[in-house]
Amino acid sequence: MRTFAFAAAALLLSGTAAMAAPAAVTVTIGPELQKKAEKTYGVRDVGEVAERLRTQVEKKVAGNPSFEGARVDLVLVDALPSKPTMKQLNDRPGLSYFHSISAGGATIEGQVTRADGSVQPVRYKDYENLRWARTYSTWGDADRTIDYFAYRLGQGAQLASR
Repeated sequence: MRTFAFAAAALLLSGTAAMAAPAAVTVTIGPELQKKAEKTYGVRDVGEVAERLRTQVEKKVAGNPSFEGARVDLVLVDALPSKPTMKQLNDRPGLSYFHSISAGGATIEGQVTRADGSVQPVRYKDYENLRWARTYSTWGDADRTIDYFAYRLGQGAQLASR
């Protein structure tokens, strides 16, 4: 009886593993943003924003069967912080984290290559204006842009038009 249960469990697991291959998501940082990261924002901070983009997209496309076996290649073209980064604060000691705000946001480009070989370009950008800038974190507006992009992509929305 034990052998049968083990064999049945192994068969079920192997079938589901072959059926649900998750999308492979890669995120690179665009060359201009890389320069800004090195000179102004800090490489670690920008790397964390890129990692957030990757993890959010992975989470949101995981529930959509049209992304099974797909490859999502994204470029974080631009990202602006809503508040000064650690590097900016260190470089300019008089700068205040609590009193300095700016219009943050992000630009994301890339493509989705589905399992059937079809390619869908994606492009999304959103920047807050200072009137509505009410964030409590350094990358709050960029994070909001990433969350919205990942949600819309996971829902299958066309993002090349915005």
